[in-house]
Amino acid sequence: MTEKPVSLPAQRGWRALPRNVWVVTLTSFLTDISSEMLFNLLPLFLANVLGVKTNVIGLIEGLAETSASLMKVYSGWLSDKLRQRKRLTVLGYTLSALVKPLLYFVTAWTGVLAVRFVDRLGKGMRTAPRDALIADSVDEKQRGLAFGLHRSGDTFGALLGLGIALLLVAATQAQAVSLLRETFQIVVLMSIVPALLAVAALAVGARETRITTQRPAPRLTLRGLPPSFRAFLAIVVLFTLGNSADAFLVLRAQERGLNVIGVLGMLMTFNAVYALVSGPAGALSDRFGRRRLILLGWGVYGLIYLGFALATAAWHIWLLYALYGVYYGVFEGTAKALVADLVPAQQRGTAYGVYNAVVGLAALPASLLAGVLWQGVGGWGGFGASAPFWFGGTLALLALLLLALWKPQPA
Repeated sequence: MTEKPVSLPAQRGWRALPRNVWVVTLTSFLTDISSEMLFNLLPLFLANVLGVKTNVIGLIEGLAETSASLMKVYSGWLSDKLRQRKRLTVLGYTLSALVKPLLYFVTAWTGVLAVRFVDRLGKGMRTAPRDALIADSVDEKQRGLAFGLHRSGDTFGALLGLGIALLLVAATQAQAVSLLRETFQIVVLMSIVPALLAVAALAVGARETRITTQRPAPRLTLRGLPPSFRAFLAIVVLFTLGNSADAFLVLRAQERGLNVIGVLGMLMTFNAVYALVSGPAGALSDRFGRRRLILLGWGVYGLIYLGFALATAAWHIWLLYALYGVYYGVFEGTAKALVADLVPAQQRGTAYGVYNAVVGLAALPASLLAGVLWQGVGGWGGFGASAPFWFGGTLALLALLLLALWKPQPA
């Protein structure tokens, strides 16, 4: 079955959103229960159990995100060529669900890297077609609301997943200073159920969209995409080069004195703020403007990262991480809606693929650089734990200035 984009007035709000938006939101909710209970503990597993240094953790996180990048481009383009979004989305979620249980058996960082590589490959396969499925299913006047709802559902799943992880750590460890292997293995087993339920919900509940344009499928080139989109992409890349993996924020929290339960509580606070902000921020972008909301989000981010650099106590990190959720809630869904504004319908899959791929590619040098700035490499000892955050905050404020000067041209 196919589902056509609807044309409903924006004032009808949440009830006007079509079935696909709710189904994809449910799928992301369940997937994030699985992923966040697991992958937020992964930096602690690497550092506490396997004894891995921060520069190697940066390498793992960077390669994990970069592994998905080429797949994001190809799967987005392929969804435009086939004029089908659902099939590739289901396949991507399935691949990630099947590989996560292998973390139960890993005994070295190379095994973690392999699992993260395949998991991110699945994410790369699904992300662009999924975003295009949302954009194709909803009226342009509710694009921000639709992506905001999706981010909210995704993040409430993360909040629940973290809550489950916290309870498991509290129930299985007498001491919560560092993470134990046995605790991590229990979390891996628990993560399997919501991952498989997410795949089932999407496969049964979503409907394929219909792209009615008679134009041929776009070529897989950046040059063929609108200039305004390419300019936005360049600014996002600059921002992302200072946006190292959030694993470094987790390590910074532990370095400032938070134990495992404290870290999980901090992450739950972050996700609660993120989830509560995402929906209203998306709806606000439909009225107030996407660029203005992104400027606000990047301003918040820059100040928060400078705060991470200056933090001297564990509670400073907790408070800053809660405010970090405001940035995510304002930026993530709004940026996805802005991509749909800048690109015509027949190129949306390709555009989302390029957007997500470029951000993923920039994540590798960002995470590697953060690890080197923190702990050094070879015989050089680095600048210490605050250095990655000084760097990230400075680049964010520079990107904010460029975005303020940018003049978008809608498709």
